[in-house]
Amino acid sequence: MSTATANKTIEVEKVRGIPGHSTVGTDDLDAASAYYDKLLAVFGVGRLLEQPGRAVYYGHRALEFGVIKPFDGKQATIGNGTMVAFEAQSRAQVDEAHATALRAGGTDEGAPGPRGENGQGPYCAYFRDPEGNKFLVYRSGPDEV
Repeated sequence: MSTATANKTIEVEKVRGIPGHSTVGTDDLDAASAYYDKLLAVFGVGRLLEQPGRAVYYGHRALEFGVIKPFDGKQATIGNGTMVAFEAQSRAQVDEAHATALRAGGTDEGAPGPRGENGQGPYCAYFRDPEGNKFLVYRSGPDEV
């Protein structure tokens, strides 16, 4: 893929750019990290950085997602309209992530299936973690695996 900018052609690699990483808050770091250990294992993602009593960060080679206790010491709350999205490699991985999230204590917010007009959009599933944070797992286009 290339993009033209000011008479210059720039080769754009298919890499993840923004965001650098996302976090959700928790009041029970042990329970939350146990939940995310199970869920993120579906994507082959494990713990990269642990700050005892404060935060656990996950990713492949760089920080991609974290669960943290709020810095200000106040109670963690969910954001209305806030959602974290995870890109899956296949529709089967969307199904597996959704099922894992529910088995680990999450709640369903939309069963796996195609979205969009005539079901031609991405294959998506929605859920909330045990503390109410909303997540989307999706696959756009053909499966990678």
